[in-house]
Amino acid sequence: MMQPMELFFAPTSPYVRKVMACAIELGVEDKIICLPSAANPIKRDTRIATFNPLAKVPAARLEDGTFLFDSRVICEYLNDAAGGSLFTSGSARWRVLTEQALGDGLLDAALLARYEETSRTPDQRSEVWRESQMTKIDAALDHMEETVEIFGTEVTIGSLTIASSLGYLDFRFSGVDWRSPRPKLASWYADFILRPSMSRTAPHE
Repeated sequence: MMQPMELFFAPTSPYVRKVMACAIELGVEDKIICLPSAANPIKRDTRIATFNPLAKVPAARLEDGTFLFDSRVICEYLNDAAGGSLFTSGSARWRVLTEQALGDGLLDAALLARYEETSRTPDQRSEVWRESQMTKIDAALDHMEETVEIFGTEVTIGSLTIASSLGYLDFRFSGVDWRSPRPKLASWYADFILRPSMSRTAPHE
């Protein structure tokens, strides 16, 4: 039986979204107590640091005092505690974990590109750096387009992470048209975001 969990929460964080989407899919959302936070790459939120010394969300504490971070660890804990199958088993597990890594990698690049614009002064910004992150995003999207017929048939930590990453692009990079050159991925995403785990965790300010 899953212990109650306190979770530092941010409605704009795609990593928090992934955790909450997993909780909804697993039917354990009611076990999570969401705590407000103000995670920032420059201004450290000391509240989050009581759970995670890196002061990054998501960061969780179980009823027995165990601390869990980051999203990958928390999602696996939720799946294990709920007896779920989001991580699958056998040889398929490695594919699903790789899909999760692809979605997280896209998010890492997207956040770095965004921070370049929002956390640096104009004289500090590097267009070369930002473009290098956008190149990573494009490459990840192209791979998703090539493999969507595999991950698109399942609800796993892989597909949930990929959907969360695409949602973040729509939220923070609305001017980027990732759909037109990737029709299969766009079609899959349009259907997948209708799931309650996605619609109820849509990012917002």
